[in-house]
Amino acid sequence: MSNENKNETKSMSVLLGAAFLMATSAIGPGFLTQTSQFTAQYLSSFAFVIVCVIIMDIIAQANVWSVIGASGLRGQDIANKIIPGLGVILAILVAFGGLAFNIGNVGGTALGLNALAGIPEKIGYLLGGGLGICIFLSKSGKTLVDKVAQVMGAIILVVILYVCITSNPPVGEAAMRIFTPENPGDLLFPMITLLGGSCGGYITFSGAHRLLDAGYGGNEDVPHFRKSVLTGIAVSGTVRILLFLAVLGVCTVGGAAAIEAVSTAGNPAAEAFRQAAGDIGYRLFGLSLFAAGTTSIIGAAYTSVSFLKTLHPFIMKNERWFVAGFIAFSTLVMFLMGSPKAMVILAGAINGLILPISLGIILIASRNKKIVGNYKHPMILIVLGVIVALAAAYLGGVTFLQKIGELGKLFTGG
Repeated sequence: MSNENKNETKSMSVLLGAAFLMATSAIGPGFLTQTSQFTAQYLSSFAFVIVCVIIMDIIAQANVWSVIGASGLRGQDIANKIIPGLGVILAILVAFGGLAFNIGNVGGTALGLNALAGIPEKIGYLLGGGLGICIFLSKSGKTLVDKVAQVMGAIILVVILYVCITSNPPVGEAAMRIFTPENPGDLLFPMITLLGGSCGGYITFSGAHRLLDAGYGGNEDVPHFRKSVLTGIAVSGTVRILLFLAVLGVCTVGGAAAIEAVSTAGNPAAEAFRQAAGDIGYRLFGLSLFAAGTTSIIGAAYTSVSFLKTLHPFIMKNERWFVAGFIAFSTLVMFLMGSPKAMVILAGAINGLILPISLGIILIASRNKKIVGNYKHPMILIVLGVIVALAAAYLGGVTFLQKIGELGKLFTGG
């Protein structure tokens, strides 16, 4: 193979790795639970939310990845160029949200191993966290991250496709409800919840920062960034649609009993898989949850540290060890707490506000020649980005107040 072909293959591998890193970061344990829970609650009308979230996801991430690509700068560095110190605030918010969710990701990996092979959860915490640490401390850590993200993403896609086919969902009715949802006002809360899980917090920046680390950046590389982000959204969007249809099929075929079982289950996705395909469905759920948890651990740790490493040379020099420490701390907290519920609620509240903040920063930067140089950001992306940012700010603010109320009840025992 010629050097040119080798370079082209390596380039494609990096682009796919970045795409799958973002996609699999979005397809975490919370993704499986939230999508299953809301589908059982809203049935075919939830198709409207799925489509809206995918569209807003495309708009938000196309803006973020394009500007990061054109500038060659990480999100926090872009923010610091707009207002000195703003990048530090953004980095802390993203890192804290990533840490809190990573605790839940470790728990999700353990639940997956338990469903797949009956491994006790305490041992599963250590196995999940240990696997993530081993990946980053290996000599080819970042290359291995690309490969793991692609393989795990493929596993999740195939497993959910199988369950979707098995459940025989009413596709025609779901398609109709995209345009005629019942009680659309009730769908606002699940919409912001799924949007935050698709492109909130660290997820928006995960793949773009990976491309910067691989040496991409500048006007000439913007098409590569856009190609990669659209690939990632296609993967996460496809999985989201298939999971929605799989759970919808279970609830439709099983009627009120199935809806009740999925809605009230401690793990709605696991129950939906069991209803669709029996014990093998439950085992497959364990496999997909393990894959989702593992890739989310990697994505959260890698991206959170990528926000912190430009704040001090010591962090930059010891990036791998900081990533390993990030995962180790998440694992320890999960091991000691046993339940990450309080941390996840607080992180959800913060991540609901990070999207409009980060997207707003990116939109301002897109018009600043000191940041993007001669790059001309498409006006249509700016206009649509402003609409998404305002919508996310409103919905995120309402959600933040609700989540803080829930968190207070947890800490006070109410």
